[in-house]
Amino acid sequence: MHHEDLMIRPFHLADETPVVQLWRECGLVVPWNNPHKDIRRKLGVHAELFLVGTDGAQLIATIMAGYDGHRGWINYLAVAPAYRRRGIGRRMVEEIQTRLQALGCPKINLQVRSSNTGVIKFYQKLGFSVDDAVSLGKRLETD
Repeated sequence: MHHEDLMIRPFHLADETPVVQLWRECGLVVPWNNPHKDIRRKLGVHAELFLVGTDGAQLIATIMAGYDGHRGWINYLAVAPAYRRRGIGRRMVEEIQTRLQALGCPKINLQVRSSNTGVIKFYQKLGFSVDDAVSLGKRLETD
């Protein structure tokens, strides 16, 4: 399969189990973020910015984005390991970027652990650059 064969569409409720399995396979599930709660939360706010990529009936990629009127954010970009290095991650990012631009989004932010140099290089190839900023967070709900 090549990225030209990739079908990108909005998330459907029936996708939840394969999406969480993909996230686990890609190491995106962490103890402090319940993936099922993250999905339910996303479905309440710009659900159309939660996309999946398929190869036929098989779910092989995801990307979740948000837009608050000021900045867009990308989360949960995942490509099944067997499908990597085929341009699928690039296509998922390009599609969500197009959708964010259509909403008037002027800038996209995302967070990557500083130790994840391979992913940082991936995003840099797509035109992202490291912002001179410190990422802060405050948990309002425990998953």
